[in-house]
Amino acid sequence: MVFSSILFLLYFLPVFLLTYYFADKKYKNLVVLVFSIFFYSWGAPKFIFVILGTTFLDFFLVKWMSKTKTRLYRRLMLTLSVSINLGLLFYFKYSGFFVENVNIVLTHLFHAHAMGWTKLILPLGISFYTFETITYVVDVYRGVHKPLDNFWNYQLYIILFPKLIAGPIIRYHELADQITDREQNETIDDKLLGFYRFIIGLSKKVLIANQMGAVADGIFQSNYSELSSYAAWIGILAYTFQIYFDFSGYSDMAIGIARMIGFKFPENFDNPYISQSITEFWRRWHMSLGRWMKNYLYIPLGGNRVDSKMRLYFNLWFVFLVSGLWHGASWNFVFWGAYHGTFLALERAFLLKIYDKIGKLLRTMLTFFIVVIGWVFFRVEKFHDAIHFIKRMFAFDGKSFKLDLGPQFYTMFILASFFAFFSYLKWTQKLQATIFNGEYSNIRHTIAAMLSLILFVLSVGNIAATGFNPFIYFRF
Repeated sequence: MVFSSILFLLYFLPVFLLTYYFADKKYKNLVVLVFSIFFYSWGAPKFIFVILGTTFLDFFLVKWMSKTKTRLYRRLMLTLSVSINLGLLFYFKYSGFFVENVNIVLTHLFHAHAMGWTKLILPLGISFYTFETITYVVDVYRGVHKPLDNFWNYQLYIILFPKLIAGPIIRYHELADQITDREQNETIDDKLLGFYRFIIGLSKKVLIANQMGAVADGIFQSNYSELSSYAAWIGILAYTFQIYFDFSGYSDMAIGIARMIGFKFPENFDNPYISQSITEFWRRWHMSLGRWMKNYLYIPLGGNRVDSKMRLYFNLWFVFLVSGLWHGASWNFVFWGAYHGTFLALERAFLLKIYDKIGKLLRTMLTFFIVVIGWVFFRVEKFHDAIHFIKRMFAFDGKSFKLDLGPQFYTMFILASFFAFFSYLKWTQKLQATIFNGEYSNIRHTIAAMLSLILFVLSVGNIAATGFNPFIYFRF
């Protein structure tokens, strides 16, 4: 079940909200937990017991760890908890990739028989909730926040359905106090603003991302040798807008649902395509992942406090190599992470000084170009195919390729471009801040509610009419 499905929009969400709002205060967490378990079970019934089992073990390991003062025992329990969670992630997500590469070495270098391995189904959202189980044990170990006293509250932190399958990745200490008490966040304004935010996300996903995705899929599924440069550029730009409006749309929907029930999630996207460097891009793109990588990998590696610049550059590069691998078990994802890590290191070394001399517009255009090229490796499954696609982008050989693009696509493409760069100017930044964070009068609420209802009807109608509603997070 995904947020942009008819089942979720017209059945699950209304029933959940009505049940939650009419439930007594002491039962609200129970309502959220039951619906979260049902939500996950609907899409992945075989794996719900994996989550329930690992969270049960984690809860008591962390509880024991918090009670002991012996440093050795604390470290052992920390290591055990992290190892169990990373072990499950490796088994389900990376074991097939590992065996596949071992088999290449065995068959090509040693002419040995390939190892047999069962192809595993990837549990929904495993990358997201694995990182959250790790942040729980690490935050408690570091003394950032005390552990939860109630097992079911910990279960709720992990399986809370708005964030479960597509993030944001929420660190334990950011949510812990809201699990036990969020009454101050359950105002009428919070409910309405949460609804508006949800509709904004739904519209981004359905009205823009799905339109871009249909064209991008058609081009990326074609024979690359036959592509014209124009078609290749249309394909990658459509995907560039698809992944942004899809991912940020899901984050908006998650933040909106959470706010309707009193939770305040951290922001996950901040207009990344207006960035003037790759360094800035990663402060704006998938911000919760960036914060996680910084606090639980980059800083433990030494962060900026290292003896040499080469070690600093390596730390940056390595963190983004891991970030690429987090997105999927593929060498293309690894290369994509290393690609971004390389630019981050180069910017820290000297590129930022060059950027200062070329002006804001050129910096933004250059950064966007680097990001777009990177998305080719993110979208195409095989490395040599990605290289072939990039070659077609720059061939400009006059080759013709039939593109069945109507006015609707170009209209949505213009709208996607407009909203992707909407906050480039200071006054548009202020306007956006007012929409998302400003005070709402009765008149503004009335206008926002009417627009939201119109966008909701358009989105539901689009889902019902087209049937094209991809869920790209299955890969993660």
